[in-house]
Amino acid sequence: MDLTINWNGKMAFAGTTPSGHETKLDAAPEVGGENTGARPTELLLQAVAGCTGMDIISILHKMRLEPSSFQIDVEGERAEEHPKRFTNINLHYALDGELPEDKVIRAIQLSKDKYCSVSHTLNAEITVSYSINGVKGEKAI
Repeated sequence: MDLTINWNGKMAFAGTTPSGHETKLDAAPEVGGENTGARPTELLLQAVAGCTGMDIISILHKMRLEPSSFQIDVEGERAEEHPKRFTNINLHYALDGELPEDKVIRAIQLSKDKYCSVSHTLNAEITVSYSINGVKGEKAI
């Protein structure tokens, strides 16, 4: 996969992904940006969530299960010192619908341990939790 981003002045960059979608990146004004785009670290967390979310939906569909809703909350903890990398990323999967807990856990585990290329690219320890119909899951993943 190849892509290019271009500098647009100050701290702003923009590019088009190989799939044809434009992405804008920028920094906060206090560090020289103008807040015209997402921070790279924000996009990284979204990429982890999106990657694993797509895996889980695909796996559940193969199990003939259809969530009525699915939300992923992401918390990223960063080191205090530069490079201020993520030291921990917590994903909470909130699913609603007629979903057996063991099947949801299996889909999450498969994404976490085998399929999500974005999370496997990172060095951060990624932890996950889940809830089904608002009830927090009891099993560790």
